[in-house]
Amino acid sequence: MRGRSWTAVSAVLAAVAGVVGWAVTRAPDAEPVAGPQLRTTTAPVTRGDVAARVQVAGTLGFDGAYTVVNQLPGGVVTAVAAPGTAVVRGADLFAVAGVPAVLLYGAAPAYRDFAPGMTDGADVLQLEQNLAALGVPPGTVDRHFTDATAAAIRRWQKARGLSTAQRTGDLPLGQVVFLPGALRVSSASVQPGQTAGPGVQVLSATSTARVVRVALTAARQATVHAGDPVKVTVPGLNTPVDGTVREVGTVATVVAQGDGPPGPATVPMVITVTLPAGAPALDQAPVQVAITGARHENVLLVPVTALLAGEGGGYRVAVVDGAGRRLVTVTTGLFDEQAGTVEVTGDRLVEGVQVEVPVT
Repeated sequence: MRGRSWTAVSAVLAAVAGVVGWAVTRAPDAEPVAGPQLRTTTAPVTRGDVAARVQVAGTLGFDGAYTVVNQLPGGVVTAVAAPGTAVVRGADLFAVAGVPAVLLYGAAPAYRDFAPGMTDGADVLQLEQNLAALGVPPGTVDRHFTDATAAAIRRWQKARGLSTAQRTGDLPLGQVVFLPGALRVSSASVQPGQTAGPGVQVLSATSTARVVRVALTAARQATVHAGDPVKVTVPGLNTPVDGTVREVGTVATVVAQGDGPPGPATVPMVITVTLPAGAPALDQAPVQVAITGARHENVLLVPVTALLAGEGGGYRVAVVDGAGRRLVTVTTGLFDEQAGTVEVTGDRLVEGVQVEVPVT
């Protein structure tokens, strides 16, 4: 785990300490001072391990956004994959006039007929890679359409149940659709019985991969990094699931709050997550994310609520002992928002010393 100070979290918790409303006098450190004007108790300074953990809200959904367009000759739509359907390699996305458009995997779109005599290209390579993955290898997998490629297409057409006359060994434009991977259909733009010509959008889809999207406050942007582990609490599951931060945005946005002041600036964060078998089929579901950053071992810890705003910035804690109450300046380290503790160092601050905290 990379060691780093979650200073941005400190800024957030400064506001928490300020809200407590404790009056800080101008008395120097280690001199007795008057008690606060609210009900308090004490908590001991402890020693242990601390992890910088932050709790944020997120939304569980599916990754990516894809538009599926018809490239078959115009005609009546005879079949469309239903919303919520997962479509994998070799399966039908839709059909026009009884001719299906089949999903294959690849980054480059199909833009021409696949037939003997065509020029070499990346699209041919993608087609041959898919034929091999579908169990009808075309011989050498390369950018060149050969007789072996045509023979592999005929074997695939036979496996799909096409008649002998339909096993042509070629694929006119529109019969295959290249997209990066398996799809989950979000919505259909046309329905069976309607007419769709070339260039008409038929489906909207996402990938089948699950992600959590978080609007991360900009103050925390520098404290979270791609690769950081997280725990995601998902409705319907008894235990949190593991996730990993995939990306943290760099462009902040501010959302208006009606007639009130705008909300805090946020950046987008995306977390990859794999749900266990049998998990609820949730989309756009609210979840809680616990982000774990740096970890320090064998350090002094106090409750976050023990922190008082110091003069000129920084923090103090109020130590209570037989000599009375005195303010001690502390340097903060890692904040654990989940446990409500913070790493501190300060003059004569040792394990077992009692510090003042508000009664909750």
